[in-house]
Amino acid sequence: MKLQGIFPPITTPFDHNGNLYAAKLQHNLEKWNRTTLSGYVVCGSTGESVMLTAEEKVTLWELVAKHAAADKLLIAGTGVESVRETVCLTNRAAEMGYKAAMVRTPHYYKNLLHRADAQMLYYRAVADQSRIPLIIYNWPQTTGVDIPAEAVAQLSAHPNIIAVKESSGNLEKVMQMLREVQPGFQVLVGSATTLWPSLLMGACGAILAFANAAPYATIAIWEAYRTREEEAGRDWQNRIAPAVVLVTSRYGVPGLKYAMDLNGYYGGPPRLPLSVPPPAAKAEIEQAFQDLKG
Repeated sequence: MKLQGIFPPITTPFDHNGNLYAAKLQHNLEKWNRTTLSGYVVCGSTGESVMLTAEEKVTLWELVAKHAAADKLLIAGTGVESVRETVCLTNRAAEMGYKAAMVRTPHYYKNLLHRADAQMLYYRAVADQSRIPLIIYNWPQTTGVDIPAEAVAQLSAHPNIIAVKESSGNLEKVMQMLREVQPGFQVLVGSATTLWPSLLMGACGAILAFANAAPYATIAIWEAYRTREEEAGRDWQNRIAPAVVLVTSRYGVPGLKYAMDLNGYYGGPPRLPLSVPPPAAKAEIEQAFQDLKG
């Protein structure tokens, strides 16, 4: 399975009562379907997966499977703390036609789970029981757990673990993974701020929250890489840099959802206890996105 190109980990639309907003999800998908995005990750961190019940996750997987274009590869975010529930969710998504599962590092019991051997035990146990292949999801800024590159290299030998999404933004670590993983194992990045250099080093693509609001900008970087237009790639990377910081590290999902509203998608409110950005933050986001239309 090839995971090349740009995949947005799609946001979850809520109405102002905090309920899933199916019509707005369809609206967003119909717009994204007209782009050359490679597929969709459903119920990732950007989708506020930790705020969703298991039933809501299943509902979202069903809705996206219904409305996604046939050429879009569907990936389910299924990682939770226990092996048992992660396997259950992964196999449920498989039943609905999802082709891979993105599984974040377990992290609640940090004093026990920060070790490489504990992480490898988790991923191997999940992979052994899953009906679809796994993508390791590493985002240490949020989880507080950073799976070592050496552990990823060992896991890459498992026949049902096919890729890693490395969201740390650590280019040296990406380089180490690319050197040490098994042939055919794929390295994707989750940091839009390092997209262009990561592609040049050999990353096969990216899973980017930023692509929810400005898919064409991220696609432009991918196409510049694919067609070897170095000047265009560097230019687009520099153009998106201020906006990326605002809607990822500084204001997070609420800021990203506001940027989507600006660009003709439905962002809407986040789920409590997250809250909409304050006026000053909205003004910053408006300025950063004025030349980055959806």
